[in-house]
Amino acid sequence: MAEKAKQVDSEVSEEATQAKVEAPVVSEAKAKQVDSDVLEEAPTAEAPVVSEAKAKQVDSDVLEEAPTAEAPVVSEAKANPEKFLKDFNWHNYQEGIDEVDEKQLQEFEKLVAENFVDTLDDEVVEGTVVFISDRDAIIDINAKSEGVISLNEFRYNPNLAVGDKVEVLIDVREDATGQLVLSHRKARVIKAWDRVIKANETGEIVNGFVKCRTKGGMIVDVFGIEAFLPGSQIDVKPIRDYDQYVNKTMEFKVVKINHEFKNVVVSHKALIEADIEVQKKEIIGQLEKGQVLEGVVKNITSYGVFIDLGGVDGLIHITDLSWSRINHPNEIVELDQKLNVVILDFDENKSRIQLGLKQLSKHPWEALADTVAVGDKVKGKVVVIADYGAFIEVADGVEGLIHVSEMSWSTHLRSAQDFVNVGDEIEAVILTLDREDRKMSLGIKQLTSDPWTDITTKYPLGSKHTGIVRNFTNFGVFVELEEGIDGLIYISDLSWTKKIKHPSEFCAAGDKLEVIVLELDVEGRKLSLGHKQTTPNPWDEYETDFALETVHTGTIEEIVDKGATVEFNEDIVAFIPTRHLEKEDGSKLKKGESAEFKIIEFNKEFKRVVASHTAIFKAEEVANVKAAVKKAEAQAAEAKPTLGDANEALQALKDKMDGKVAKPKVKAKK
Repeated sequence: MAEKAKQVDSEVSEEATQAKVEAPVVSEAKAKQVDSDVLEEAPTAEAPVVSEAKAKQVDSDVLEEAPTAEAPVVSEAKANPEKFLKDFNWHNYQEGIDEVDEKQLQEFEKLVAENFVDTLDDEVVEGTVVFISDRDAIIDINAKSEGVISLNEFRYNPNLAVGDKVEVLIDVREDATGQLVLSHRKARVIKAWDRVIKANETGEIVNGFVKCRTKGGMIVDVFGIEAFLPGSQIDVKPIRDYDQYVNKTMEFKVVKINHEFKNVVVSHKALIEADIEVQKKEIIGQLEKGQVLEGVVKNITSYGVFIDLGGVDGLIHITDLSWSRINHPNEIVELDQKLNVVILDFDENKSRIQLGLKQLSKHPWEALADTVAVGDKVKGKVVVIADYGAFIEVADGVEGLIHVSEMSWSTHLRSAQDFVNVGDEIEAVILTLDREDRKMSLGIKQLTSDPWTDITTKYPLGSKHTGIVRNFTNFGVFVELEEGIDGLIYISDLSWTKKIKHPSEFCAAGDKLEVIVLELDVEGRKLSLGHKQTTPNPWDEYETDFALETVHTGTIEEIVDKGATVEFNEDIVAFIPTRHLEKEDGSKLKKGESAEFKIIEFNKEFKRVVASHTAIFKAEEVANVKAAVKKAEAQAAEAKPTLGDANEALQALKDKMDGKVAKPKVKAKK
């Protein structure tokens, strides 16, 4: 045991001696390094003092312990070697670090924290402009070295000067050249987003610079971020000229943020809407029906005009703008025009105000002269045209209606546009007049005599005239002989020969037709006309030309059901039954084949003609037989043949009729 204790004491003594020799060297190197760092980085003279004090303190502690270290350590080791070994700081011994008082370490760390920044990447810190060159600005952020930022990032601030505090982002603590890389633009963006998000959450009012106009609104610079200001959010009233806001600084409220697309929407309108709403309720509370106020035309639409009454909007409907009929409100008012209006009605709950302009003047009907009466002729201007008629303004605000039926004596349907146009100055006759209901009906056909008064003189039965085709029905055509005189031609009276399914097949609207007056009903104002009667009926002639048993040559045009058709002329198309298509040799006629045909039926009333080819040769055969019989009888009478001869002659005739003898071919004649 004594030998083991001596061995421990010897080792401890050697370690203490080694520590005494090496400790000052380590402490001095560390002190120099600390001094060097402090002198290089610290902006003040305190750092070198602190470093020197710390170095002296460390050296003093080491030197104080060194002369006496051997005795206490050996003594302690000897006295209690197990405790000494247990408490001994082997890590500091292996690293060559001497123990320093904890209080001194805390004081040193405090000085470092006060004079140095922790230059973490992507961190926004505040720096000071220490120098400005033609292209760059040197920024001090209390780090080992200053950072350089291009002046392009300060274009928004042309008054940048040395000593200004700016926010910068530490992009890289130390690049390849050892330079600290900073960015002011990125710092502004990061801080700007924080401010924008906070303003959106708190409803804070922010200032923005209107940079330019874009489709549907404006681009606003808010904290360095380009935000969108919709045109509808610029003001509570519609904006017609966006350019007046460009290059102006205004107050806005952040109303929407899209974090995914980094979009910000701001509103200037939202700032004044709350105040306007309060002001609006106060104004509405003081309104009374019939009250006259002054307002400014804020907006014009097709249905009315919006008037700004000083924070509250009211609507003048187009019908309340003028006693006269107008097509659009801009005929009466224009934008930004000041005018007096009367309150017609308002809704306190919905905050809607109905205004009137025409009510400030006397109603025109009240100013209408008492001498105006039914039957008088008046002049006016066509202001509105509808399908059923036209409205005529006979005085300012006084209108009368001319129904389309009062525009012409004609009975067929026509529209008002056929007689008058908007803006026409016309004369009319007052038909009805109701001053209480303020209604008036007019007529223009009454300015001319009724053409039906002398209809029998102008259009007697059987007279021939020329008319214009106006319209069609399924059963006929309406023809206008003159204004107000229309007649009907039934479809059966259009043509003698053509089979017409619809009148449009025969003529078109606007065509001129010659007609004959067939019937006349003066009381019913009806006129029956005929067109085919203007020409002779060709079927009267056809009745003779195509009489029964007459023979005509034709060509098979079409093979139809149960027969075929043959066209003898443009009017006569005969039908050939199937059994009458048989030829003399037993075959049947085909399409395109020419032959002779005998008329076996003719009906002029129904325009029906039926013919037969077979009847041609059968009729000849019968005629030949009859002729042979007659000749044989004559010869027999002359020769007085015997009974046997007579029998032979009869037998020969019989054989001929039975087809045993060649039949002579004889062409039929017409």
